[in-house]
Amino acid sequence: MTESKPDKPLSRNGIQVIQRASAVLRALRDDPGGLSLGQIAERVGLARSTVQRIVAALQEERLVIALNNGGIRLGPEVSSLAAAVTFNVAEACRPCLGDLAEATGETADLSVLRGERMIFLDQVPGTHRLRTVSAVGDVFPLTSTANGKAALAQLPEDRARALAMAEWSSVGGGESGWERLKAELEEVRARGLAYDMDEHTDGISAVGGAFRDLNGEIHAISVPVPTSRFAQARSMVEVELKQALARAQKIVGGR
Repeated sequence: MTESKPDKPLSRNGIQVIQRASAVLRALRDDPGGLSLGQIAERVGLARSTVQRIVAALQEERLVIALNNGGIRLGPEVSSLAAAVTFNVAEACRPCLGDLAEATGETADLSVLRGERMIFLDQVPGTHRLRTVSAVGDVFPLTSTANGKAALAQLPEDRARALAMAEWSSVGGGESGWERLKAELEEVRARGLAYDMDEHTDGISAVGGAFRDLNGEIHAISVPVPTSRFAQARSMVEVELKQALARAQKIVGGR
């Protein structure tokens, strides 16, 4: 019987190829309609020839497919892999919400981006007598909530703009509204947190942050606070929320 040789460890070049292929897949995940090779190269910061070689290898594994218009999108194997992942994000993140609510005394919410809205998945009420409470399953807008703006900041600019304009189609907003929101989203990306200062509900302010799970879905943890005590609680809530986001991100294994 012949002894099998131990597997060789991945070289630095091998690891780099995996990292680059992952970057290509994430770029395509953010644009379900597909991207050209040039667009992918721009998104991931690689030469077009390098992207072409990576895409060719991914095509062989059915991880990406070519479209009739010459574009590239995620392939059927990605859906198969995703379907094999049975992971309850709400259940996994509940301890993070519990610790956050206990540390701040404020309500902690978990929501997910679905279509053009944020949907509440879970909530741990705060300990203050005056606190904010929403029902699991409630639907909230994107452009006037902390969790919604945090989710928008996770998206490419063109996708975020399309969602904002769709939300404003019946209430107004237009280009001037987008320019203001665009600037705010840039700040959200820089500091990692988004804010709702009495925008969605009078008397309620909030701070939130977003992250992706293994399947690429965007989730957000937010802390709504009665505006009457928001200024006093803000710094403490920011610190605790960032810790909760980092822990949730580690748990769900996304980015």
